[in-house]
Amino acid sequence: MSMGDGISARIVRISGGLCWADPEGSGSGDELVQCVARGNVKKRAGGVMVGDYVVVRRVDDGATGIVEQVLPRRNQLVRPAVANCDQAVVVSAVSEPAPNVALIERILIQVLREGLKACVVLTKCDTAPPGDYAHLVQMYRQAGFTTIVTSARTGQGVPEVREALRGLTSVFAGPSGAGKSALLNAVHPGYGLVEGDVSQRIGRGKHTTREVRLLRLHDGGYVADTPGFSILDIDTMDLPELAAAYPDFAAYAGQCRFTGCLHQAEPDCAVKRAVEEGAVCRARYEHYIVLLEELRQARRDMYR
Repeated sequence: MSMGDGISARIVRISGGLCWADPEGSGSGDELVQCVARGNVKKRAGGVMVGDYVVVRRVDDGATGIVEQVLPRRNQLVRPAVANCDQAVVVSAVSEPAPNVALIERILIQVLREGLKACVVLTKCDTAPPGDYAHLVQMYRQAGFTTIVTSARTGQGVPEVREALRGLTSVFAGPSGAGKSALLNAVHPGYGLVEGDVSQRIGRGKHTTREVRLLRLHDGGYVADTPGFSILDIDTMDLPELAAAYPDFAAYAGQCRFTGCLHQAEPDCAVKRAVEEGAVCRARYEHYIVLLEELRQARRDMYR
């Protein structure tokens, strides 16, 4: 699409001060345009991010260009740094390395806070018996998240992941070694992403993805291949905002006695009652209480 003297495009990669833009921003199949951002664009708040919709003016033979304008963002994540996503695919291995449920919870909270859909993908299911991870499948399905069990090696779950990605911009997020790149290679064999392994000494994955990139999908849409990470700060959240980030609480929160109930010490709390009755997963609730106390402590530290 032409916009004055420029074309609309989408930033799919940033490296060394250069941007690569996909014309039309829809995975159209056109060749990517290597760009530099105009000075006033780079200086604007937020600069240019992978995932941005932009206006590009082609120069020379048309294979290069200048980013003239960044269009308003629908949302943006900080870690991984990517804008305008529809959903987050939260990836965790069932073993090698062992699942880090606390990290999964933090990622889910952040992406839901940004207004993204979220689904949970458990990888490497060929490395452990189903009984070892059945509780995770049950926990996240009970919470209302699409939860897919996969193996890049055997192909289990790959068609379901491919369907979940169709037509959307999805960000893959999770710790290093979870098998994100291997899964993306299975979903789209043409990607040829470098796959990592797990350090035997520390039991964590080695970083293989070095930068955020948007990758085109044959069926339309993009996936964001992102570096692994292990720390996600939630200190800027308000306590009620944390409670609202748990969709499995929502059906019961309106029945609590107090408006703004935090579902901890308050009497007549419908969420606590749902936990006792098994309607809300106790493990999810316990992780919520840990994060609630973490936020309280952060506020106490702030005013010392």
